[in-house]
Parts: sequence; structure tokens; C-alpha cells
Amino acid sequence: QLQLVESGGGLVQPGGSLRLSCAASGFTLDYYAIGWFRQAPGKEREGVSCISSSDGATYYADSVKGRFTISRDNAKNTVYLQMNSLKPDDTAIYYCYVPSYWGQGTQVTVSS
Repeated sequence: QLQLVESGGGLVQPGGSLRLSCAASGFTLDYYAIGWFRQAPGKEREGVSCISSSDGATYYADSVKGRFTISRDNAKNTVYLQMNSLKPDDTAIYYCYVPSYWGQGTQVTVSS
């Protein structure tokens, strides 16, 4: 009944851009802070960005600050992650998270 579905991943060259989406069903997303995490092969899952449910305050990991932008559209029950100036080190599976719930992830590959 409760589900988060990520989309928008793919293959992009260094310096390119992707826009990830996280669509929620079974609950109202605007009541929650939402986070994006990523996990690369052989590495720990790490927090990338999050956005509050109230004032829209945002957080970014130092590794993506200035390149990624998180936003939300409460009417569409969806959160987005705009990723610009992508680097090979950004290659990972990206997951959205609401407390106690994880999406299935979407693969982002940055390669020449």
C-alpha cells in the first residue's frame, strides 16, 4: 500500500545532467521530510540531499553541493533531484527515503 518509486536514472557523460523523480503512493508525501541517498559498488550508502516538509529547507552533502538541487511538488506527491555537472564518482544507485520507507532505487551511471 505504501510505495516510493524512483525514476530518471540512466547513462550520461561527465558534465551531463539527469533529473530523478520519486513518486509516492499510499500516503501523503507533503507531511514528511524526504531524502535522497546513493550507494556505489563496494561503498556505504550515503546521504545526498534532503528537503523539509515545512519551510522547504534543504541539505546537501559536500560532494554534491552546488551541482544537485532537491525540490518537491506536493500536488504531484513527488520529489525531484536535479543533478548537473555529473562526475564519474556520482555513479551509484539512487534511493529516495521517507522515515521507515525506501524506494527501489534507480541506477545512475556517469561514464565517457
